Amino acid sequence: MIEDEAVTALAALAHPQRLRVFRSLVVAGYEGLTPSVMADRLGVARNALSFHLKELAHAGLVTIEQQGRNLIYRANFDRMNGLMGYLTEHCCQGETCEVSSPAVVCRTC
Repeated sequence: MIEDEAVTALAALAHPQRLRVFRSLVVAGYEGLTPSVMADRLGVARNALSFHLKELAHAGLVTIEQQGRNLIYRANFDRMNGLMGYLTEHCCQGETCEVSSPAVVCRTC
């Protein structure tokens, strides 16, 4: 991931509703969710949800698949992991991090 892509992804996530939408797609996993299910679960108007999904898709954070008349949205885990990798690329001053489980916490930073 390059800097411009990271900025675009972070900007897309820098809105409370988009962050909630993205997190719900992460929880849904590979099955993904339809916009109507997301709108109902999150209590969001469908037209507002459509705008937020468009922003997340533009940033490459979600994928869209048409199944019949439905659109299925999924979190793009490769993009998410790429962003996380970009953000942590030089942590621990370039040394291998020691992490604890279950939370990943760098002990040497």
